[in-house]
Order: sequence, then structure tokens, then C-alpha cells
Amino acid sequence: QVQLVESGGGLVQAGGSLRLSCDVSRRTVDYGVMAWFRQAPGKEREFVAGIKWVSSTTYLDDSVKGRFTISRDRAKNMVYLEMGSLKPEDTALYYCAARRLGIVTTASRTYDYWGQGTQVTVSS
Repeated sequence: QVQLVESGGGLVQAGGSLRLSCDVSRRTVDYGVMAWFRQAPGKEREFVAGIKWVSSTTYLDDSVKGRFTISRDRAKNMVYLEMGSLKPEDTALYYCAARRLGIVTTASRTYDYWGQGTQVTVSS
């Protein structure tokens, strides 16, 4: 069953901003870590950012440090990815993911639950 629902993608010009949201209110188990991955056409799925659900400790890939922020709202059961200074190379399908263990990993195979993805397109 669907446990993660993303929203907020769209088309934006280079230098612009977007906020992605992931609704985790449908979860049936506790999550240790939430993360955002992205996959561009012809490329492998790659880690963008992760956050520990309880402590809110965050991890960002070097390619997005200083431009993206991950956060979570426990009361609302939401996870967010704030994206700024967007570049055309940020264009991809962005996925919300969750794993039950509380250690942030960058390997997509270690995540237990996935959303359907939301498209982000950055025009030059």
C-alpha cells in the first residue's frame, strides 16, 4: 500500500526555488530515516538528502549543500525538501523514501518504502 506521497514538483527557471513535500501520515510502521532521492533519465537513482526522524539530524549530498535543505514536521507527519539556486542538472524525478533503521544511508537499496515520485524540471 502507498505510504509515502510526494508533491510540489514543477517547472522552474534556473536560479529559482521549489519546495517538495512528502506526506508520511499513512505509514503503518515507525520510520528511522526519511530521505530524498532523484533520478534523471538514463541515470541511476541518487541520494540527495536524509534526515533522522527522531533527532532531525540531516545529511546532504555535496552536490546540493548550500542550496537544498531537508526538514521534517513530526506533528504534521511531513518531510520537506527546500530547493534553492536550482540548476538544469537538478532536473529529475524526485522520490521520497523511508527506512525503518535509524541510520542514514545513501544506497537506495537500503530503503524500505518509496513514493511515486514528483517531477522537477529546471529550464536554463
